[in-house]
Amino acid sequence: MRRTWISELAQFLWIGGVVGLLGALAGHPALALLLYSLIWLGWYFFNLRRLENLLSEGRRLTPPDAWGLWGDVYNALYRLQQRNRKRRKRLVKLLNRFRETTGAMPDGIIVLQPNGGIEWWNAAAERLLCLKYPHDVGQHLNNLIRHPDFVAFITGETEAEDVTIPSPYDAQQRLNIRIIPYGKKQQLVLVRDVTLMERVEQMRRDFVANISHELRTPLTVLIGYLENLENGEHPPEVVHRAMQVMAQQTRRMRHLTEDLMLLSNLENRREQRREKVDVNQMLGSLLEEAQLVGAERKHDISLDAEADLHLLGDARDLDSIFSNLVINAVNYTPSGGKIRIRWYRDEDGSAVFEVEDNGVGIPAHHLPRLTERFYRIDVARSRETGGSGLGLAIVKHALQRGGGQLEIESEVGRGSCFRARFPAEVVLLERARGCRDGEECLA
Repeated sequence: MRRTWISELAQFLWIGGVVGLLGALAGHPALALLLYSLIWLGWYFFNLRRLENLLSEGRRLTPPDAWGLWGDVYNALYRLQQRNRKRRKRLVKLLNRFRETTGAMPDGIIVLQPNGGIEWWNAAAERLLCLKYPHDVGQHLNNLIRHPDFVAFITGETEAEDVTIPSPYDAQQRLNIRIIPYGKKQQLVLVRDVTLMERVEQMRRDFVANISHELRTPLTVLIGYLENLENGEHPPEVVHRAMQVMAQQTRRMRHLTEDLMLLSNLENRREQRREKVDVNQMLGSLLEEAQLVGAERKHDISLDAEADLHLLGDARDLDSIFSNLVINAVNYTPSGGKIRIRWYRDEDGSAVFEVEDNGVGIPAHHLPRLTERFYRIDVARSRETGGSGLGLAIVKHALQRGGGQLEIESEVGRGSCFRARFPAEVVLLERARGCRDGEECLA
């Protein structure tokens, strides 16, 4: 640009010299130079006005035709505008990628202004805190979340790095909130839904407490009887009774450990055997067992099964599923109750094992937790029937290994219905349309 200025000055002086010489020849050199200077200044003011109009309009600059220095100025401004335009496009793309990235995150992100007002948030924060645009822009978080622990946290009354509080819009949901300073007195708020994490941690604590209690009770009985038998001689009937109780408690501990080992194997076993399982034969044996167990209570147990319906799967897992559902119904159905067992193919092609009883039913708030380890509705009743509290947990995991699911329906005073649903891809029919007699065909 410096060369352009020198060139422009040289051109001005050279033309001025020519004009002055011509004016001297005409006898008016001063008038000629004055007119020349005025024309030159007019050209400059004209271009200044044109440049001011271009800059004030703020639209895309199209360099006008001009020679000399002004042509270089317009071209330089045009190149600068193009660079700024490209830089702005890169920034817009970067901002869009940032928004897409934060929008895909499961955690809520909120950007606070230096004065503490909300500047921006992502989709997760909008979902977790029910933020609304543009109403909540500029609002302070402690105006939206009034929990005392959060107010103390955001105002700096506590030195904790984060705080966990119930959601202001859902008491069953737990939110963990952390504030991270960044930039020039700005803050980034991270909001995470920790409901599941806290529930899992509570389940772990309950599991440890329950397994300790389940083992301590029979061990206490065994130790008590053994200490009593060591202290002198006792009548044969006392010794016999003590041996019966100790054997009962030993069987209870063995049953508990077997269920725990089975549940552990279901969770850790990666491979599943895929073989044809004759479900009807398995259910026939299970019906006999259930009738023997429920004989004292005079249960009315019936079985309705489709003879040609079989499964591809692991016989051990299927036996665990069927037996746990049926024995649970037998144990928790009052005397004289009816238990209906069905094995059928549903309209969507899936196979369903259904156990329905007319017992006391289960309150609705218990249903979501029935498959948790050691979860019991009536602890005293479970102790009486000898249940370990692991049956439905075993059913759930065994079904999940084969792609199935457990469905539970219950109404207090009318009974319960448990369905083990198996996907169509593991269903086998002995005689299906398009198969020859004696062949086994996938449904």
